[in-house]
Amino acid sequence: MSQQQNKIDQSNPLYEKNQKIYSREVHGLFALWRVTGVIILLGIYYGTPWLRWQGQQAILLDLPERKFHIFALTFWPQDFFYLAILLIIAALALFFFTTLAGRLWCGYACPQTVWTEVFLVMERWIEGNRMKQMKLDQSAFNIEKFLKKFSKHFVWIIFSAYTGFTFVGYFTPITGLAEKIIQLSLGPWETFWVVFYSFATYGNAGWMREQVCLHMCPYARFQSAMFDKDTLVIAYDETRGEPRGSRNKKTDYQDKGLGDCINCTLCVQACPTGIDIRDGLQYQCIACAACIDVCDEVMVKMDYKPGLIKYTTENAVHGKASHFFRPKTVIYGAILLVLLSGLVIALFTRLPLEMDIMRDRNTLYRELPDGLIENVYVLKVLNMDSVPHEYKLTVSGIENMKMKMKMKMNFDHMLVPSGEIVEMPIVLQVPRSRLVKRSNAVEFTLVAKDKPALTVTEEARFLGPIPTN
Repeated sequence: MSQQQNKIDQSNPLYEKNQKIYSREVHGLFALWRVTGVIILLGIYYGTPWLRWQGQQAILLDLPERKFHIFALTFWPQDFFYLAILLIIAALALFFFTTLAGRLWCGYACPQTVWTEVFLVMERWIEGNRMKQMKLDQSAFNIEKFLKKFSKHFVWIIFSAYTGFTFVGYFTPITGLAEKIIQLSLGPWETFWVVFYSFATYGNAGWMREQVCLHMCPYARFQSAMFDKDTLVIAYDETRGEPRGSRNKKTDYQDKGLGDCINCTLCVQACPTGIDIRDGLQYQCIACAACIDVCDEVMVKMDYKPGLIKYTTENAVHGKASHFFRPKTVIYGAILLVLLSGLVIALFTRLPLEMDIMRDRNTLYRELPDGLIENVYVLKVLNMDSVPHEYKLTVSGIENMKMKMKMKMNFDHMLVPSGEIVEMPIVLQVPRSRLVKRSNAVEFTLVAKDKPALTVTEEARFLGPIPTN
């Protein structure tokens, strides 16, 4: 390889080392909204496991017991249908709000954004503002630098550990989990997930930060498929701002042919992903609006009109009317409304009781010597309530039908514990003269004796020989 080629390779490396981004702290309307969102979301995350409801943890996803308690509702693995619907609703909601307001989720509610914001606050408390952080990193290693770096990472690790502890507290009763940690008796799986989630929080929010958004998150890559010319995005008013140039407040910049942008680069310094919004909308933009707040501050100080950088649409930028109602938003909104309504109705009408009826497939029917026709069934009863119930079983559909059990159980006192499945072999006997056709409908009805609202009815078929008359 020639010396000239070596110089080219050294000046244009294949893999460029990542440069740390020192984002400037900003204040303003959108910063206030973002901080408020962080406080609310973290308050929900850290506070919910400590809530109590009817003597137990309000939200507890008890995997070993296969019980998922959400306030007054108890779900079982058989209820995963609701989880599937909830995930579909979440995806549609993301599409709907992205179509309306771009990366609103990324800028204000994404866990990566929320926890990174907290880590940045702790970093500023210990190391100072942007300039002090840059100066500290460029300074020689000394005791002051060691103490600040050690303190920052120590606080980060403690906060991350509590985050991991809280995460596991959604799956293991959090009060018991705290006692196990104090007594150093934490189980292997609980230990693994506390450490894993703590490490993930520390690594993503402390070290990787914008790299997660730029390289790991797939949302940035396919968001353009949901954008259109009426989607709300953050945009720089190029017509008003260009040509940009430095000046002081007293300068008559219009006589010099300059635009409103004073080229202070504060919008770049405030951006958590390090982009220049003046170059146009980029996939790295997470729509946090930090550039809007800092630019508006500059505009006010210069006695210019705010809004050089603002939330707007592509149509508005080009002087066209923007449309809130358009086919994409109407379709997303309609489907979302239907699914939400269906989920709410399904939850309010949910019956925590299931009964499955299976016929004996070995024999269609048996003819007994006394003129009776016999069918055998297996009933599976699942009690999905949080307490046990006694049930009464009845059958109807054919006159003079008799019901017998192959097990020593009473039809009027069938006890089914909470979350348990009880199998019952059932025998139905019908006089041959009462069968009007080969296949006859019968109904099994199960009623909770202490709670009549818990009633389920299932239909089955009673088979017999072809009637002679």
